[in-house]
Amino acid sequence: MALSYLILLPFIGSAIAALLPANARNTESTLAGAIAVFCVVQVAMLFPETQNNGVVHHNVAWLGQLGLDLHFRMDGFAWMFSILVLGIGSLVVLYARYYMSQADPVPRFFSFFLAFMGSMMGVVLSGNLIQLVFFWELTSLFSFLLIGYWHHRKDARMGARMALTVTGTGGLCLLGAYCCWAISSAAMNWTMCWRRATRSATTSSTALRWCWCCWEH
Repeated sequence: MALSYLILLPFIGSAIAALLPANARNTESTLAGAIAVFCVVQVAMLFPETQNNGVVHHNVAWLGQLGLDLHFRMDGFAWMFSILVLGIGSLVVLYARYYMSQADPVPRFFSFFLAFMGSMMGVVLSGNLIQLVFFWELTSLFSFLLIGYWHHRKDARMGARMALTVTGTGGLCLLGAYCCWAISSAAMNWTMCWRRATRSATTSSTALRWCWCCWEH
């Protein structure tokens, strides 16, 4: 299964959940749960390809002239976080099915939650810095909407504003770091970033060892 579908499916489910009637509690929870479980099974099946330092890549042509193709990658670390995001998401759907009141607008909750889960998967699987910044901002937006779900309550509104302030500030810092990195190295792909960072670290450690030897002598 292409890695991009692990991101698209939650967003498609989010759009469907938003269109369902308010009294379709079982349908909405079943939809959200089925998407989360299906995705976590698909991720689990990728374990043989990610063990022993294996990496799964998936590229989608976009703006090839500018070097801005969509790139998704999954290594062992991304595999672990994908299992966490989707596994915990499945448990949240199960809990919310019985926790939410009959008077609550359930479609809105499951729509926001699926979109948040898709955004988290986007952060985990992003293969370049532009996608990372984009999906990070989406997590900020949907976490704000989820925390402020009960918008009639003052504490929910305050918590949502606080979350948006913290994540928004973090997003701006991330964007600033990305701009500095892009200007200095012009590398957007994670693989290229890692190679250049490793080369820089090796050069720095060599320079430090040379200085230490000179100081000793």
